[in-house]
Amino acid sequence: MKLKKTTLAVIVASSIGIGWLTLGGTQVILDKTSSTEFCLSCHSMETPYKEYLGSVHFSNAKGIRAECSDCHIPQEPMEYLWTKIRATKDVYHEFVTGKIDTDEKYEQHRAAMAETVWEQMRGNDSATCRSCHDEDAMETYEQSEEAQKMHLYAAENDQTCIDCHKGVAHLPPEAKMDSTALDHLLDEAKTTPVDAKVVYPVQTIAMGDLGSINPATPLKNLKDEGGKRQVELSGYQMQGAEQVLYMGEGQRAIIATLTKDGESALKAGEFKADAYGNQWRPVSLVATIEAPVLDSQQPLWNYAEQLDNVFCSTCHAKIPANHFTVNAWPSIAKGMGDRTSISAEDLEILTKFFQYNAKDVVGH
Repeated sequence: MKLKKTTLAVIVASSIGIGWLTLGGTQVILDKTSSTEFCLSCHSMETPYKEYLGSVHFSNAKGIRAECSDCHIPQEPMEYLWTKIRATKDVYHEFVTGKIDTDEKYEQHRAAMAETVWEQMRGNDSATCRSCHDEDAMETYEQSEEAQKMHLYAAENDQTCIDCHKGVAHLPPEAKMDSTALDHLLDEAKTTPVDAKVVYPVQTIAMGDLGSINPATPLKNLKDEGGKRQVELSGYQMQGAEQVLYMGEGQRAIIATLTKDGESALKAGEFKADAYGNQWRPVSLVATIEAPVLDSQQPLWNYAEQLDNVFCSTCHAKIPANHFTVNAWPSIAKGMGDRTSISAEDLEILTKFFQYNAKDVVGH
């Protein structure tokens, strides 16, 4: 039985119409549910939205705004569809479980939610970031010296954007450090044997009227006098900055700061010029300290590793201490530390960890 041309035309037209309505309608729905307005229809999105309003992705000098979908929905077809399917869980928790319907609940789950997004972005090599940002288009000379170093490090170590840029639109999970960790370290220092050959301060400590000694500085233990230790400090002094003692010639890791009395008490060698024309000389100083000290740097480094995990690795991939030099680490550590709630005391310990394990100290 042959179909009439009109019947066939109606069937073809109907099929096209149904297909257009199905595919086109689906695309319209997918597009509408990707809008920022749709995201904000969920009450639980108010918290991240307020954070986004204060970010450079919402307002910046170039007038370019990234909407929710620009950062959270990849445009590659399969990734796009999979992301949309995964997003149904957000609707479920919004209207059924109320999992994050209060500020308290949101903060409770912030870390888990952030890790989920970060893992997705690591898996697709930060595809949404790269839809706007192209490394080949970066004018690196306009970046800060710190940014240039970090981008070079990322390229050399196959890192992706999200490894370092975790707090660009939303607040990262709050960094928390065990408040008793430093107390335990100080308690351990109190058990250091009186006859230990070499000792190391946990924090910046006083040496009477002579000045102060920085954390982790090796001190030759000469004798113990009723809880007071007589120690010998050895380091290098640079001409023009005589009040400061450094780890080594040309290595600007500060180990001690001297008073005028301290400068006068120094036993010093001869000044010699380094490759840059700076004059350095070896010096030593005998002083008395009362603060608790460790007989090994390792407990201090274990504490510094905790600081690194909490205050550094929360926001970007861990950078090994031996990647930068002694002289490069202070500015890098301070620049990153200023973005966190780390205390000045802990930042000094962390900086010393990086410097004592820097690539020009450990040899690789």
